[in-house]
Amino acid sequence: MRGKAVVQPAKLSAAIIPRADHPISRDDISENALKVLYRLHNAGYQAYLVGGCVRDILLGKHPKDFDVTTNATPEQVKGLFRNCRLIGRRFRLAHIVYGREVIEVATFRGHHEENDDDSETSSDLSKQSDHGQLLRDNVFGSIEEDAQRRDFTINAMYYNIADFSICDFAGGMAAIKAKEIALIGDPETRYREDPVRMLRAVRFAVKLNMRISDKSAKPINQLAPLLGNIPAARLFEEVLKLLLSGQGLDTFRLLCKYDLFEPLFPQLGPLLVDGQSREVKFVEQVLTNTDNRINTGQRVTPAFIFAAFLWYPLEERCQQLMVEGGLTHFDAFNLALNDVLQKQILRIMIPKRFSMPIREIWQLQTRLSKRFGRRAYQMLEHPKFRAAYDFLLLRADVEGGPLLELAEWWTEFQSADEEGRKNQLNDLRKTEGSGPATARKRRYRGKNKKAE
Repeated sequence: MRGKAVVQPAKLSAAIIPRADHPISRDDISENALKVLYRLHNAGYQAYLVGGCVRDILLGKHPKDFDVTTNATPEQVKGLFRNCRLIGRRFRLAHIVYGREVIEVATFRGHHEENDDDSETSSDLSKQSDHGQLLRDNVFGSIEEDAQRRDFTINAMYYNIADFSICDFAGGMAAIKAKEIALIGDPETRYREDPVRMLRAVRFAVKLNMRISDKSAKPINQLAPLLGNIPAARLFEEVLKLLLSGQGLDTFRLLCKYDLFEPLFPQLGPLLVDGQSREVKFVEQVLTNTDNRINTGQRVTPAFIFAAFLWYPLEERCQQLMVEGGLTHFDAFNLALNDVLQKQILRIMIPKRFSMPIREIWQLQTRLSKRFGRRAYQMLEHPKFRAAYDFLLLRADVEGGPLLELAEWWTEFQSADEEGRKNQLNDLRKTEGSGPATARKRRYRGKNKKAE
């Protein structure tokens, strides 16, 4: 049985931009990345900075990461660096570790040939799904082939440590000037190879203040369901990049435009059809607040965003269980909580360190209205109170009514002194009754008398 051949992009040739004609200086490059580049070069290998770091320097930004590509194999790279570890199966990479900084080194990627499915080359080096997705990819090649395998034109620029020139294989410099995100090769084929490229197109467009070219944008809506083939663990990392960039609101809107949001959050997506719904307002308010926190250097946690995105699906599932199963709200809420989280984890693998706080934020929403006796004081001491309170404020902003009154009560209670808190609780008893805090009568058992 014959394997499927990967459609190869048209052959690319590099436009060489000499040092005098571009702004990249070695002062822009991390010291550790330069060490890696020079050691590879001095050992007789080709060595280039590639991808986002080159692009960002050209855009006047400061790269967070520096990626290197070379004609040395991963094993040859490991032989040059004692601080090297090889990772990955789908993509075999070398990580050179300098304290907290990791320089990623990739060998030039080559093209797949049409091989027998049972052959060692096909099974061990490259594998492709029925949808055209690359499942494994360890075919090495030349720098020209590597450029063809890059996703976007702005990511196919190589800074050569040998003479400090830039090799621009796909018109990346022109794309930067035009502020355009464009795929290399046929867009549908490239998206099928790796559907995450659709998410990357959106992320880069927002991050770099560019637009997705018409040709690259055209297939996205149709191919968006292919995200269902991506491993849930990989999508978690991609979603963090999308939503915790400081531009989450703009990213969310662009994801919705290209029908990419619902494949990520299938329980929430159908609730966002009406652009004026409370669900849309809630999501947008959450992302606005998150963006503000990130852009002012404040801490954020993915747990809060996931809790917000799944809150209305949780409420909907809870109501469904109450109507169809005749359950109490307490029982229905806890069953719904598990159902909603489990369904979401099938699409995005939320680690336990985040799924546990999500559960706590949700459960505390049902307890914030129970304030009699010592409950209000106990709530203040709960480790997740602040997150639950912030969550309540967002719900109150969107829904108003009793939620707004409850949020105002908790705002006042936190800032009040002890006397003020006692007064608040007394006023609450007068308006809402004393609740179930009726003193229980003690029961005494009489001692058995011995029969005389």
